[in-house]
Amino acid sequence: MKTYSIAVIPGDGVGKEVVPEGLKVLRRAGEVTRSFALKTTDYPWSCEYYLEHGRMMPEDGVDRLRDCDSIYLGAVGFPGVPDHVSLWGLLLPIRKEFDQYVNLRPIQLLEGIEGPLRDRGAQDIDIMCVRENTEGEYVGMGGRFRQGEPEESAIQVSLFTRKGVERVARYAFELARTRRHMVASGTKSNALNFTAVMWDDIVAEVGAREYPDIELTSYHVDALSARFVTAPDTLDVVVASNLFGDIITDLGGALQGSMGLPAGANLNPERRYPSMFEPIHGSAPRRAGQGTANPMATVWAGAMMLDHLGEVEAAKLVMDGLRHVAKHGPRTKDLGGTATTAEVGDAIAAAVGRVPVAS
Repeated sequence: MKTYSIAVIPGDGVGKEVVPEGLKVLRRAGEVTRSFALKTTDYPWSCEYYLEHGRMMPEDGVDRLRDCDSIYLGAVGFPGVPDHVSLWGLLLPIRKEFDQYVNLRPIQLLEGIEGPLRDRGAQDIDIMCVRENTEGEYVGMGGRFRQGEPEESAIQVSLFTRKGVERVARYAFELARTRRHMVASGTKSNALNFTAVMWDDIVAEVGAREYPDIELTSYHVDALSARFVTAPDTLDVVVASNLFGDIITDLGGALQGSMGLPAGANLNPERRYPSMFEPIHGSAPRRAGQGTANPMATVWAGAMMLDHLGEVEAAKLVMDGLRHVAKHGPRTKDLGGTATTAEVGDAIAAAVGRVPVAS
C-alpha cells in the first residue's frame, strides 16, 4: 500500500470546515481500494496568519511544501486582508514556484442538480477548461506611480512566451483526444494585437502540426462567454490565458448550479513539483462557523488529486459517491437542503464503493 504525503492548507472561513470532509472521503476511498493511505501535514497559513505575522506564509513556506506529493487547499481570503495581498502572498507564489502551469476546471452539471439555464440538463454541460496558470496577465509586472495625487497612474504588463503558450495548448489538445476531439481557444485578438494574436498563432500552429485530428475553433472571449450560456453543449475543451481563463471558468462554475460545486487543480503535468487541488468557492466568511458549507467541491478536488496521483480507481469511486449524493441527497442550504457540512461529507463517504454512478 502506498502512502502519500499531503500538505493541507485549510486557509480561511469555510475552508477549515470543508477540508476535513474532503479528507474523510479520500481516506474512505483508500480503505475501499486498499491501495493507499494519506499522511497529512497541516499548515495554518491564512489571512489570520497574516494578521499575526505580517505575511501569508513563512519565508521558507514554499520549501516546506516541496517534498510533499500534493497540496490540498481549502480557501483563502477574509475581511481585513486585501484580496491582492492574500493572493500574491500564498496562492500565486505556490503556483509559480512549482510551475503549476495548468489550471484545470471541470464544468459539469451533475444529475439531480438544477442549473440556472432553462431546458439545459446534465447531458448539455460537460466542459473541461484549461487555463494557463503562471504567466500572461498575472506575472505582476508594472507599478503604481504618484499614488493619491491627481496625476496618479498605473501600468500592468502581460507577459506571454512561446514556451508557455505551446505547453498549455498541448495539454488542451491531449485532453481533447480523451474526450470529443474539440478545442475552443479564447482570446481578444481584435483588441490585444500583440499578446492575443501571438496566442492565436501559436495555438493554431501546435494544432495544425501535432494534432490534425482535433477540431480547433478560435473565439473572441466575449463571444465564447456568450456560448457558455447559449450553447454549452457545443463546447468540449476550452483553453485560455490566465485572466480570460479565470473569468470564463467562474462563468462555467455558475452553470453547475451552486458555487459549492466547482473544483480546480493547479497542475505541474510533468510531476517535477507537487500540484495543488482546491474548491473554487472562496472562504465565504459570512457562512463560516455555521456548519452549512457545501463540501462537494472540496471532495471533487480531492478526486482530481487522486487521479493525478495515479489512484484512478479510487478517484472514480469518489466521483461515483459524489454523483450519488448530488442526485439523491442529502444537500446543503445552497442546493435547497438542510443538511450540514458533516452530514453531506458522511453521506459521500458512505457511498464510496457502495453505489454505481447510475444508481
